[in-house]
Amino acid sequence: MMKGSNISDRLVQFSVRIIRLVHSLRSDPVNKHISHQLLRSGTSPGANYEEARGAESTLDFIHKLKVVLK
Repeated sequence: MMKGSNISDRLVQFSVRIIRLVHSLRSDPVNKHISHQLLRSGTSPGANYEEARGAESTLDFIHKLKVVLK
């Protein structure tokens, strides 16, 4: 297996762990605000990585991966 070839699976597992964490938080106003932000930021790397895999060139792939790292 090539280095990094399982990143898609790892990103899905990370997203699932984030979803479970958010689900376990108490539902008060502060936690609600933080949990929504955590859910958005914790699940977006997987979607952005899949978008990068569909890049049209190597430079486009690198650019899209930089978005994932942000």
